[in-house]
Amino acid sequence: MTTHKIASRDADLFVRDEGDGPIVVMAHCLGLDHSVWDGVARLLPNHRVIRYDLRGHGASDVPSGPYSMGALVGDAEAVCDALDLRDVVFVGLSVGGLIAQGLAVKRLDLIRAMVLSNTAAKLGQPQPWHDRAATARAQGMGALSNGTAARWHVKPFDASSAMALFEQANPEGYAATCEAIAGTDFYTPTSGLRLPTLAIAGPLDGATPPDLVRETADLIPGSQFHLIKGAGHIAPHTHPAEFAAALKTFLGKIGHV
Repeated sequence: MTTHKIASRDADLFVRDEGDGPIVVMAHCLGLDHSVWDGVARLLPNHRVIRYDLRGHGASDVPSGPYSMGALVGDAEAVCDALDLRDVVFVGLSVGGLIAQGLAVKRLDLIRAMVLSNTAAKLGQPQPWHDRAATARAQGMGALSNGTAARWHVKPFDASSAMALFEQANPEGYAATCEAIAGTDFYTPTSGLRLPTLAIAGPLDGATPPDLVRETADLIPGSQFHLIKGAGHIAPHTHPAEFAAALKTFLGKIGHV
């Protein structure tokens, strides 16, 4: 396992690079970090798995906001270019799924397929994101924890890890990323994509319900949809075995093995 610090515009990004084989790049959700993929990564022994912390999160730099989705997509592009990654399968969770769509539109030369987990082409209306950004800056992450856990449907035995990590997130990084999400609507560009795509949803997800995830998958001809029974919003964390099984099936179908 190797770690990197990769420069992207006004932020250095923390990247974890492990394994050998066909490349899978993973981008996490708002408020957590690359460790949300730990359980899934362990179940991909025959792949090179690249995970990075989004700007404002984890061990990456936290420039002042607001951020733009263009900057977040540019960060993913910088990671791929710095490590000379090509023909990757890009796996994005929640805001990471928005980044996957944006990167596929901008740099299809980098991506051969994508996995959109618990995400959509547009994540709700702008005002709630601006409200969360204001709360994070004024009151800190603890003020958002209970509401987030309810939307994510995080069970009590997961709360000690996922929500503890959420409460440790940098408020400015969280808020600035909320502002990037608020300004993003990828319905039109995503509908023009033509690449193998797997969409994954959780039936208990209050943030991106299955119908919303399926609607986004339907924008891309030939896409596949998979529902993980009992999962909420952070399916890779709560159901890593089921997530990895669906991912490996998809990788096998597209010959990324």
